[in-house]
Amino acid sequence: MKRYRLDPKKPRQLTPAEARRLDAIPIDYSDIPPLGDEFFKKATLAWPPTKQQLTIRLDTDVLRWLKAHGRGYQTRINRILRAAMESQGLRQSRSPALKKTRGHTAH
Repeated sequence: MKRYRLDPKKPRQLTPAEARRLDAIPIDYSDIPPLGDEFFKKATLAWPPTKQQLTIRLDTDVLRWLKAHGRGYQTRINRILRAAMESQGLRQSRSPALKKTRGHTAH
């Protein structure tokens, strides 16, 4: 038996017969709930949000752990922080923009 490993970044091209068969089958949307007004109130126009470059100090073991998982450790940091932020729910900040005080950014 020959085994194949699929690469999700390079999907196999469908044959013309496979494409025709898929085009002939209607898509069933019945299990998708309708999107109400609440969804559109929370919807944003752009994704991903713009990124801002910064310098951050991490414990050596934390950085080693992040890098041990291969390339993309900065993306992992961002995803971890985003998950933490979103788990906190929406909170009103004290100020709509970061204010500078004595050369440092306010937290």
